[in-house]
Amino acid sequence: MGETIPIAIPRKGRPLESVLDRIARRLDATDLADDVTSTLRHEKALTKGRLEADEDVYHRLAEYSTVDDPTEPEYTLLRDDRAGKPRRIVFDSVTIPLEGVDGAPDGTEVHLIGREEPFRALRTHEFALGFDSADLVLEEVVELRPEPLDRIEDVNARIDPTDTDVRVVTGLGDTVYHTLMATPEVAPQSVTIDRSFLEGYEGPLCIVPRYERLVQAVLGTRTLDGVEFRYPPEGVEEEAAIAETGVGVYLTMTGSTAREHGLLLGDELFPSETVLMENTAEGTRTTEAVRALLANGPEETALAVEPDP
Repeated sequence: MGETIPIAIPRKGRPLESVLDRIARRLDATDLADDVTSTLRHEKALTKGRLEADEDVYHRLAEYSTVDDPTEPEYTLLRDDRAGKPRRIVFDSVTIPLEGVDGAPDGTEVHLIGREEPFRALRTHEFALGFDSADLVLEEVVELRPEPLDRIEDVNARIDPTDTDVRVVTGLGDTVYHTLMATPEVAPQSVTIDRSFLEGYEGPLCIVPRYERLVQAVLGTRTLDGVEFRYPPEGVEEEAAIAETGVGVYLTMTGSTAREHGLLLGDELFPSETVLMENTAEGTRTTEAVRALLANGPEETALAVEPDP
């Protein structure tokens, strides 16, 4: 009998869709990935009020998750952070047999299990493999140094091996960036808005509180001499708060919202990307084979993950 390998994955949003896309392409599970993606997009639209529901959330959950076959996806309820705190249907789990997948050990199957914070589930040794945002790794375990961190390829070198056995294996390429931005009053047209600009800048820098340690890591502590962090007031849009402050760091995909607030876009400081991770202390031959199935490919950056001596 083969082995079942549990893999922690996000429950919703862009990171989950990126994981499902990877699973579809590497594990021959396109129909499953499409099914989960379309279900959760529909549920998101209901939660946001863009669609009107015919049944309440509990009836929909029962319909989705009344399954006898573990290879059919199951869902669960999560309290959403939008106004009114509505309950939202999110991914829970599914099992994928790897029979017929090139490179898969005989009889192996993977069990995708939704977690609110997959990275932390790997840190506590619940899983050998998982996917999560690279942001969380920076926010929790990378060392803060005077020099900036600007590439996912360099993350593992900043992880103290006495702090965690988790290492980043590869990025999935679903990249948006933590971007430096400023108003024309603070950064005239002749000025390049980059780390060098901040080295000569003294004053407030607007950031989202949860990204404070991440910003320290990607800018480098030397760059932040003379800089004071400010946070958006409750109920104020991040880009609007940065425009009021004059300088800030926030996530951008196209930068259109920032420009609408009169902000100039500077350096893309660090990619906010979903990454495959492993807990090196929990690895087996089978988990290594599954990791290879999920990580191999020329389109993403592969990181060397060496076990600690």
